Amino acid sequence: MQLRHSQRRAAKMRLALQGASGSGKTYSSLLIAHGMTSDWSKIAVIDTENGSADLYAHLGTYNVLSLSEPYNPEKYIDAIGICESAGMEVIIIDSISHCWDYLLDFHANLQGNSFANWAKVTPRQNAFIQRILNSSCHVICTMRSKQEYVLNERNGKMIPEKVGLKAVQRDNVDYEFTIVFDVNMKHYALASKDRTELFAGKAEFPLTEQVGMQILGWCNQCRTQSSANYGTSYPAGRVAQ
Repeated sequence: MQLRHSQRRAAKMRLALQGASGSGKTYSSLLIAHGMTSDWSKIAVIDTENGSADLYAHLGTYNVLSLSEPYNPEKYIDAIGICESAGMEVIIIDSISHCWDYLLDFHANLQGNSFANWAKVTPRQNAFIQRILNSSCHVICTMRSKQEYVLNERNGKMIPEKVGLKAVQRDNVDYEFTIVFDVNMKHYALASKDRTELFAGKAEFPLTEQVGMQILGWCNQCRTQSSANYGTSYPAGRVAQ
């Protein structure tokens, strides 16, 4: 072990978009990815949504890798490797909710003690998440939210509107991502988590290529290591107490 100064290095983005079906997660992911690469041929979509990624082929000639059932973690892991080997710069996994659905079904069908059986599930989920985190590419993941309808007043009438709730994935999976965007049915987003501080606290906004460009700029920022200073001096504006 060695103590060292903190140092800002170029990073690979780990981004999640969560929202209800129809909120525009796939389309928004593609726009962000293109903003990060400016080259559609360097974008790959791992598609578990029955070909929904091909609906936006008019945007550009990005790559699609279609997965079929069962949506087990190992299949996702192999797909990420294929995209990396093909020289992709951004991988969109649309969506990772199918993987969690698979694992829940797998757990439900195991014999024996339900609690103890999680020992057969958790390592597979962890391996999948670690593969995302360790990828040599930028990774954008979409997550489906559980849906619910609420009544909102519009022009004097109560209109039911679909809203997104909790993402269909393991609890606290959002901790693993650098940014998490909550996408509503108007295709606008709020950052529910943002380590970059680019979008935290902002009013809802559309997800565009410019968002991808901002994210890429943050990823490419580097700070050279500063000289050591273990004396009694204080940063400007600070006074010793």
